[in-house]
Amino acid sequence: MTSPINPNPVTEDEQAELLKARRLRKRRLLLRSLVGVVVVVAILWALYHFLLGRWYEGTDDAYVNGNVVQITPQVPGTVVSIGADDNDFVREGQVLVKMEPSDADIALAQAEAALAQTVRKVRGLYSTVHTSKADVASREAVVQQAQADYARRKGLAASGAISAEELAHARDALTTAQSALAAAQAQLATTNALVSDTQVATHPDVEAAAAKVRAAWLNDQRMTLLAPVTGYVAKRTVQVGQRVQPGTPLMAVVPLHQVWVDANFKETQLTDMRIGQPVTLTSDVYGGSVKYHGKVVGLGIGTGSAFSLLPAQNASGNWIKIVQRLPVRISVDPKDLDKYPLRIGLSMDAEVNLHNQKGSMLSQRPVQHPVFSTGVYARNDAGADRLIAQIIHANGGPAAATKAPARTTISAAR
Repeated sequence: MTSPINPNPVTEDEQAELLKARRLRKRRLLLRSLVGVVVVVAILWALYHFLLGRWYEGTDDAYVNGNVVQITPQVPGTVVSIGADDNDFVREGQVLVKMEPSDADIALAQAEAALAQTVRKVRGLYSTVHTSKADVASREAVVQQAQADYARRKGLAASGAISAEELAHARDALTTAQSALAAAQAQLATTNALVSDTQVATHPDVEAAAAKVRAAWLNDQRMTLLAPVTGYVAKRTVQVGQRVQPGTPLMAVVPLHQVWVDANFKETQLTDMRIGQPVTLTSDVYGGSVKYHGKVVGLGIGTGSAFSLLPAQNASGNWIKIVQRLPVRISVDPKDLDKYPLRIGLSMDAEVNLHNQKGSMLSQRPVQHPVFSTGVYARNDAGADRLIAQIIHANGGPAAATKAPARTTISAAR
């Protein structure tokens, strides 16, 4: 039995060529598919960029910043009590540090004694005025008597009843009396100039002494240091028994409810960035699931290198251009901070929505109100005023006013 004959005999060379052609077609198909995918991705990326992506700028070079309120004494003293430690929550007006008040009490007592002594001296000036007035009146009576004696002797001398020598003596007595009257009037004017249009309480010497009492009273009050703002204590360095001088940092209070974010954007990202644009923020602490809402409140006036201690000097032969970064300040919604508190220095991711182009790159209006303030140091001086009034009343006698002198410019400035 014979085997069937293959009607399409194929040689090995033909099979190899056929396999090579199939592989080439498959490769071309894959290449065309890859090119198509690249083209589609490029088109999609272009559509995303022009329709959505170019309206957002982001950076991960952003950090939480805020006010760090330093607690420093205004007067020297020795610390005897510390009212809060690191990480403790304190409210505005809460006692943080107490200093030993003996030196301040002594200075206040000395100022009180000086005020009392000054009041008594001023009372003496008023008494001197009355004495000078009485002296002037006495001198005027002597002058009138001398004038009458001289006139009478002048008539007698004309008739030859008395000698010319006696008339000369009468004339000399009149001149002496007139000179004494002029001296008494000058003394009265000098004494009166020291007290005219014043009372004991409003005399300049008394007001100067009262100002020293008020300053000593304030220094006595400043032996207790209060929290200027509500926040959390940080960087406590003070210890009990430590002798501190004015301006020595003792601790800091950080109001975490008033923090902001400083985001460092490249200069090429600032073209369409404006004040007031909304910002979405995420923190490394809480992860991307927690979103903070904020807005741009200011674009930096200069780069970090421009304000460094040793600014870069680019006028050299080996200068290389480096893209600079500009700090952009971003405010954070207080409601978000209440739910998820942030700490100073934490890293953040910031994405700015650039759709709103109505704002400006620089602020156009001056600040109308304080950006940060406290009322702790505006203490009431009623205690000092009462103390001054009591000293004046106790040492001024009937001529003293019961009202204390007006507050000094130092008190008014506070």
